[in-house]
Amino acid sequence: MLEIILKGHDNYYGIADVVRSFYIHPVEDKDHGRVFCEDAPDVRLISSIADGRTLCYSSDGKIDIVLEPVTEPFAPGREVKRSVYLALSQIADRKMPWGCLTGIRPTLVAGEEDDWNALASKYFVREDKARLAVETYHREQEILDMIPKEDLNVYVGIPFCPSRCEYCSFVSSDISHHMGRLGSYLDALEEELKTAGPAIDRKIRTLYLGGGTPTVFCDDDHDRLMDIIFSNLDICPDTEITVEAGRPDTITEHKLMAMKERGIRRICINPQTMNSATLMRLNRRHSAEDTRRVYQMARDIGFDVINMDLIAGLKYESAGELINSLEELTGMGPENITIHTLYKKRRASISVGEVMSLGTDDVDEAVSRGYEILKNAGYRPYYMYRQKDTGHGLENTGFARPGTECLYNVAMMTDARDVLSFGAGGMSKRVFEQTGHKYRVERCPCIKDVIGYIGKSREMAERKMRFFGIM
Repeated sequence: MLEIILKGHDNYYGIADVVRSFYIHPVEDKDHGRVFCEDAPDVRLISSIADGRTLCYSSDGKIDIVLEPVTEPFAPGREVKRSVYLALSQIADRKMPWGCLTGIRPTLVAGEEDDWNALASKYFVREDKARLAVETYHREQEILDMIPKEDLNVYVGIPFCPSRCEYCSFVSSDISHHMGRLGSYLDALEEELKTAGPAIDRKIRTLYLGGGTPTVFCDDDHDRLMDIIFSNLDICPDTEITVEAGRPDTITEHKLMAMKERGIRRICINPQTMNSATLMRLNRRHSAEDTRRVYQMARDIGFDVINMDLIAGLKYESAGELINSLEELTGMGPENITIHTLYKKRRASISVGEVMSLGTDDVDEAVSRGYEILKNAGYRPYYMYRQKDTGHGLENTGFARPGTECLYNVAMMTDARDVLSFGAGGMSKRVFEQTGHKYRVERCPCIKDVIGYIGKSREMAERKMRFFGIM
């Protein structure tokens, strides 16, 4: 068992995050002043801050990390993470792609430094990741300038899918068990939008219809969903509207035509892999040919911007198959391509151990190769985030052909613009600017449980109206 004793500080959370980069299930044991991990080598470390120095050393004397005070000292929490990372690198005999950076938004630190060399030297970030972070940060800032701070970004969530993918726990329900609740959910969503929508006194700059799978409804109910949204929200001609159509098995010509008639030009068609055998084993219930067919249908109908997602590290396929899928997508030519790295979500049937053991080095190399393929095909990174329990220590990165980036994605992921969310599980955010590019964010969550939301959608609307001061 790995045991890390804390002395002179209480950065349990930061230490646990660093341990999580290397091993499974770190535990913060504040009662005994330690962080421990049973799925790790038997080593006892002491993490200490004393006399202006940050130390991490082993009880057997084999590891002795001493960080001397620097000219521009880091916050103690960051120094602790640096020293623990260096110690764990020795124990595991491995360096992580992002070094000791564990936060969800590496571009925040990239913006502070604005120098890939600084990320590499201070945080031990690998050169390719450091360069990626700085490049993405600059594009994020350019896109943020296109989203006025006084405008509003709106999210409408549909937490249903036609089936539960093995790797996923994001959606509240799959319709195979909850068919009878789709209509009730629409009723509740209509109540929430009717209550809060007309009170919105700010221009809606972006509107994102996400999920789950918003196209999960039958054609008639999908028409009703469009009516609910467009009759209760003041959508401007220049509002960026994105629909996460997602699953090809839910997309019909009728739905695509209905969206186009509403002025929607940006949709997501997300295969996750172009390997049909993998798709079936993941319980996605569509084939690669379905993806090709629906993509062409959307093009023929006239959609201008299409995003397609792939997942790196799926347990049923090799890293080489990720490259095959990516090469097929770049040949198809969607305007946006996002590469996600598999990570363990709560309640997903795949375990953390499975995620951690899925050919980490091969996946790392494949993702790096994938980025080269995308850049050579004219795509550029424009937003990025990381998640806990990613077995490969990697990231999720959205690429786009210049001028086709999704503004909403940047508004949401940078935590730099206000977001008003409708629907079960949505997170509304108000952003208060501080010095430089730093922001203070206040959040207002909505009930995640669909049944609970159906019974309290008006209450949720009124809560958000108070939160945004529009009552």
